[in-house]
Amino acid sequence: MKKLLVIIGILFSLNVFACLNGETKVLTNGLALYEDYEGIIPRGHEFFTIEFDKVFKQLDSLYNKTKKIEYLSDKGYVLVIQGKYQEALNLYLDIEKTHPNRYSTASNLGTIYELLGDNTNALKWIKKSVAISPDSHNGSEWLHIKILEAKINPNTISSEFFTKTSFGNFDMPVSELSANQTEKLIKSIYYQLNERMSFIKSEDSIIGLLLFELGNLAMLESNFKDANEIFKIAKDYGYESSLLEKRISFTNGFLFAKAINYTTPNNYIEVINYEKTALLILSILIALIGLYFLIKKLKA
Repeated sequence: MKKLLVIIGILFSLNVFACLNGETKVLTNGLALYEDYEGIIPRGHEFFTIEFDKVFKQLDSLYNKTKKIEYLSDKGYVLVIQGKYQEALNLYLDIEKTHPNRYSTASNLGTIYELLGDNTNALKWIKKSVAISPDSHNGSEWLHIKILEAKINPNTISSEFFTKTSFGNFDMPVSELSANQTEKLIKSIYYQLNERMSFIKSEDSIIGLLLFELGNLAMLESNFKDANEIFKIAKDYGYESSLLEKRISFTNGFLFAKAINYTTPNNYIEVINYEKTALLILSILIALIGLYFLIKKLKA
């Protein structure tokens, strides 16, 4: 019985502890703004503690000395981190007037307009940024465009609209994508989610849906541990469906199987049934212990 309780304890303590060492954002003046967690689980940027007044003074000073527009552009990005979207917008519009057709200006204007809720202008500037630099943001801006189009016309929101594919309705996703296509789609969804999850922490239907699809892609690569965590984050962002619950159960079953030294997910149904039996036994045991102490107290 002790062994059974230990196994159950392992199952419910399977937390995914990600570490940093992912991509790092460094300004032109050498200041590191954030570092990302490695892996494919989007968590948003891990921003470092920033003394904003000090940073602005330094960037202004460097710009006045060198007239390098990169310092002003970096100032705009820091304003976005502060949540000063209108101030950042005005700065980038001024930069566009004096130094037109810069990729970073168009990209940041698109992001700021989106954060301000002006999706039409956001789409205009993101399309311009892609025209200037098609491979930017790890080649994922095609998905940013799809997200903005869906925001403008919410009726289009669906898995197929974003990914141009479907992963079926079985417990285990199925796909006709090649390994290379799967990898590219994972990178695109991860990048776009990680960017927007840095600023959007509340429920969001598009983020939730894309997290679900990212979890499906992780399952296709037999990455059940990350898929399980991604599915849970999808629920945090408000995504709900019976298929999501099926796939959470599948990944739970695999993780439980792994905890008791199964090597493949082929026996996941048997494992899930074993898990349910184990929980039932534990519940009965707790009830009996409670009843024992209640009787003992009444006799006292």
